[in-house]
Amino acid sequence: MNKQIKPLDGVVVVAIEQAVAAPFSTCRLADMGARVIKVERSEGDFARGYDDAANGEASYFVWANRGKESLVLDFKQPADAALLDRILSEADVFVQNLAPGALARAGFGSEALRARHPRLITCDISGYGTDGPASGLKAYDLLVQCESGLAGISGAPEACGRIGVSICDIGAGMNATIAILSALAYRDKTGLGSGVAVSLFDAAADWMTVPYVHEVYGKGAPKRMGLRHPSIAPYGAYATRDGGNIVISIQNEREWQRFCEVFLKDEAVSSEPRFSSNNERVHHMQELDALIGETFSQLTSKDALARLIEAGTAYGQVRSVREMSEHPALRTWPMRVGDRDLNMIAPPVSAPWDEKRFRAAPALGQHNEQLRAEFGAPTPETTA
Repeated sequence: MNKQIKPLDGVVVVAIEQAVAAPFSTCRLADMGARVIKVERSEGDFARGYDDAANGEASYFVWANRGKESLVLDFKQPADAALLDRILSEADVFVQNLAPGALARAGFGSEALRARHPRLITCDISGYGTDGPASGLKAYDLLVQCESGLAGISGAPEACGRIGVSICDIGAGMNATIAILSALAYRDKTGLGSGVAVSLFDAAADWMTVPYVHEVYGKGAPKRMGLRHPSIAPYGAYATRDGGNIVISIQNEREWQRFCEVFLKDEAVSSEPRFSSNNERVHHMQELDALIGETFSQLTSKDALARLIEAGTAYGQVRSVREMSEHPALRTWPMRVGDRDLNMIAPPVSAPWDEKRFRAAPALGQHNEQLRAEFGAPTPETTA
């Protein structure tokens, strides 16, 4: 059977990366067919040691490093620096997320690389940008959630809350992927590589645009609401008689009238002055929630869902991770981890080049011999 053609077949990506943001970006490029050479220290990407949930390996690492090649080298040593430069001379993209300035001091800064290799695309991923007064701050996901104000508008009224996944890392990785694809398209038009840069803070700040505008130009940023929407009502979670939690969302007056008629069994509520428009419902949210909550509390989850479906009301059940793992919409692909296949969550984009199976994440230094031979470097054994 012929090999499936992928959009980035033939593209070579070199990554000096660690943790989540850069690996997340380059794994997406690998999914699109790029050859990704992951350069690691002798101790490896520290994300390899985050946990052992994936059949003894780190869940973060196997998720964000599938389909890559691992090469261990020390670019501070002349022979390894020469090897890295030979690989980069044949690469299309270079991605790094070390501390700002670390690679420049070793002669592998983005501008220097593009001067030596004009078709090379470089992507620098940082916490707070590559220059400026905040550029030297260490940037881990939760820290950036806090610094960007994201945690300040998340959680319950009584306490800020962390978004439950590494959302700033993921956002920066997504932005890096978009930037790299844009730079590849730009090179097709001009023949020249370019330097792109993204940061975790910029990713979070972009998503904070609406709260920012409300705070700086409006009447103040939205307050923490838990599972409630600050400017649409009803839009939140309600408890059922058997302990379930169901979120409903009413987006217009037609939906509100139908909800009152079918779910609340009281059509007159829809025209009551306190609840007759979204603005009024938001102003009287506490009374509205008490009214709706009373009906939910008398119903089992099954009966509540049946009424919501009859009313045509949008809803979502507040699920545990276990319940999410059994969701009928969840798509998974097998991935070899150690000595067995694990069902990992499929990529969020369905495409004609999908293989319906993930390639494995590499063992530390798994491709040392192959890559040193390919790029003309003597093996450690022959130089000893």
